[in-house]
Amino acid sequence: MKRIESPQNSLFKQWKKLMSTRKERDKTSEFLVEGFHLVEEALKKEGTILTLIVREGTDIPSGWDTEQLQIVELTHDLIKELTDTEHTQGIFAHCRQPEYSEEEQSTWKRVLLIDAVQDPGNVGTMIRTADAAGVDGIVLGKGSADPYNPKTVRSAQGSHFHLPIVKGNMYTWVNRLKASSIPVYGTALKNAVPFHEIEATSQFGLIVGNEGAGIDEELLTMTDQNVTIPILGQAESLNVAVATGVLLFNLTKS
Repeated sequence: MKRIESPQNSLFKQWKKLMSTRKERDKTSEFLVEGFHLVEEALKKEGTILTLIVREGTDIPSGWDTEQLQIVELTHDLIKELTDTEHTQGIFAHCRQPEYSEEEQSTWKRVLLIDAVQDPGNVGTMIRTADAAGVDGIVLGKGSADPYNPKTVRSAQGSHFHLPIVKGNMYTWVNRLKASSIPVYGTALKNAVPFHEIEATSQFGLIVGNEGAGIDEELLTMTDQNVTIPILGQAESLNVAVATGVLLFNLTKS
């Protein structure tokens, strides 16, 4: 097992950049996950983990298959520099970002399209919810939070390793789905029907939008139908991640 004690070590410096900057994650197509649960989920997806990182004195669970992995031990002080959580479990995985071909993406029948949702926690919760609802793939449009931001990854609770997530153009994707006769639904307050009037289906595209501004108006004109969730109490609106869960489970035909 390799051990790193200096903050000037090149590997350690790269890991810090992966935790703190989107630029480094985009440049390398890599990211870090932290905690036993997320590392275990990453282990289940073969070829994902590049390096297993552990704090000195931290035991790796005996049931994990780590024989082929590079394992690096860090001092307590370096782990404190690496983590962005208050109480770290002292274990990380340096991972590759999965890639999905155009051919693979063309097979998706249930797609969540995220239009400029900026909060990493919301995006992570939507990824986790889409996973639970049996969605085939997620498309993140321009202006959306980085899917590999540490907060996004924590909020998704391992769903990054269960379903495909790609970045893409919302207009291109709406046209692609409609060309395949897959209905596309937007979320809006005006010119929309209550969500429960839409029947569950085995294929759909669902667009959800920015926390404050909603979905781009031009995009809403391209949908087959726009839906709304009636507010029964005095709250002004629903959190976008909560609304996504309501709509996905209503649309999804098991």
